[in-house]
Amino acid sequence: MKIMKKRLLTTFLAFLSLLINTYQIKAQDYKTSIGLAIDFGNGATFAGPSIKSFLNTKTAINGEVLFGANATLLQAMYQYHGEIRDVDGLKWFAGGGPSLQLQSWGSNFYLVPMAGLEFKFKEVPISSSFDWRPRLFVGRHSDFSSGRFGLGFKYHFR
Repeated sequence: MKIMKKRLLTTFLAFLSLLINTYQIKAQDYKTSIGLAIDFGNGATFAGPSIKSFLNTKTAINGEVLFGANATLLQAMYQYHGEIRDVDGLKWFAGGGPSLQLQSWGSNFYLVPMAGLEFKFKEVPISSSFDWRPRLFVGRHSDFSSGRFGLGFKYHFR
């Protein structure tokens, strides 16, 4: 599992480096995007489709349906976005929301806060993001996992 995570991070960094060297970077506003989300860290790795829609210039809703470890995660996150001065295309975001893990033997409910960075490219309608998303298990034996992260790759629509 550690080798797969290292390969995933190496691939992401290579992809980001290629895009940075190929295109001039500048902020690109968008309303809606779709793409791939990866949730990894302590425990299982999950991957699947995601959609993000801005409600206004600062707030967005992000939804994910992720698969892995014989389970499905349904996640909905509210995000507040802010600009990072002097770096075109880079925004920080913070927020959170519920996560429902469905398995053949039952389901689990989590609260997931998040904080991260999103980078949008000028010449291509794509972005990539990285965030920290600890998980608070809500149930009979509540638990907290701080070592969870997310990667996102999205295509933008106007």
